[in-house]
Amino acid sequence: MKRDYYELPKTGWAMRQLWKCAGGDRYLLERATYSDQIKYMCLGGIVFATGAMAGLAGGYAFYTIFEPRGSAIENPVHYPTIFLALIFGIIWGLMIYNIDRFIVTSTGKGDGTEAITIGELKSALPRILMGMIIAMTISKPVEIRMFKTEIDIKLREKQLEQQAEYQKKVDKTYSDREKLLDKEFGSIAKERDDFNERIKNAEKEYIDQLNGRVEGSVPGDGKLAGALKNKLDDLTNQLKLFDLKNGKNLAELNERKNILRIEKDKERNNNTKIANGLDGLLERIKIAHEVAGFWISLFITLLFMAIELTPIFFKLMLTKTTYDYLAENRDELLKAEYGIEVQYDKYKDKEGIERHLTINHEAERIIFEKKMVTNIQKELTKYAVTKYKEREMSKIDNNLDDYIKSIDKNE
Repeated sequence: MKRDYYELPKTGWAMRQLWKCAGGDRYLLERATYSDQIKYMCLGGIVFATGAMAGLAGGYAFYTIFEPRGSAIENPVHYPTIFLALIFGIIWGLMIYNIDRFIVTSTGKGDGTEAITIGELKSALPRILMGMIIAMTISKPVEIRMFKTEIDIKLREKQLEQQAEYQKKVDKTYSDREKLLDKEFGSIAKERDDFNERIKNAEKEYIDQLNGRVEGSVPGDGKLAGALKNKLDDLTNQLKLFDLKNGKNLAELNERKNILRIEKDKERNNNTKIANGLDGLLERIKIAHEVAGFWISLFITLLFMAIELTPIFFKLMLTKTTYDYLAENRDELLKAEYGIEVQYDKYKDKEGIERHLTINHEAERIIFEKKMVTNIQKELTKYAVTKYKEREMSKIDNNLDDYIKSIDKNE
């Protein structure tokens, strides 16, 4: 529209897209003032930025949850998970964007003044609560990404502590199971261990004698060395006889001990895998609170809350401008075009609250037409029945005998 007193600058594609983000009417904004255009562009920018941040935060949270577990320090990038995280981040960002867009467009303008009254806050409270929840879901993934280096170091320390703790539990568990196994086989295992210990000591004495390490004796293969050798052979033979006598029980004992050792080695090998499992989103959020502290964490959350809730409070603080009057005029014209009449504060309900009376003239006209057509059809049907009755009565008057005969025939 060309005006002599006021001419709006030409709008660009980016500005029009941001109007859509804020739920603004392009037709009206192009006929309103430049300040209206800027207001809705800024609101749209905040809504779009919130959706974008939500997408990034959601994608990072998804990747943190589903990435392969490993060392917090040396954890290579997993590209398949990145691809899935990108898809989830886009979906999450669009969802938050549409929720924010709905919140902003449905907030209204309050009472049209800059002051925010208690009544306006009450009506906007559900939207404010939703905005706070959305802000917290965005702030936590961003927070753990901001302090990722510090969190990785702290998390690696916890993983190493978890490894040591798990190792102690494994060693204690299998040590207790070996003791129970030895107890189950009675004194056989103890006797065999005693034989092995005596053989070990006899072998040491014999070797020491041969090498001259025994004080007061002549080194070499002499009588004393021969006696020690006989003692060693005797103990070895006794062990063989013992094994031959208790071979079945010892074989079963050794087999079960070997099974325990294999299970123990397997559990020890799982130690690193289990400790690396301590790398979830919840654990990182906990460490982020430890690293950043209460106040920094609270400040980051409040920052995102301020970004998320700004459009709501701005809408409540906006005064009525040219755009709002044009919107009201558009609504009234559309109502008039479709035969809708609203009589404001027409009546009071049971609680004494004034209510608007809405009259749908087009609907009432159609209902009236339907009623009239139905009434006419009733009258015509009644008239037709009356005329039919008169015709049949005339036939009876003209020829009564034929009518009686037709009755008898039908019977």
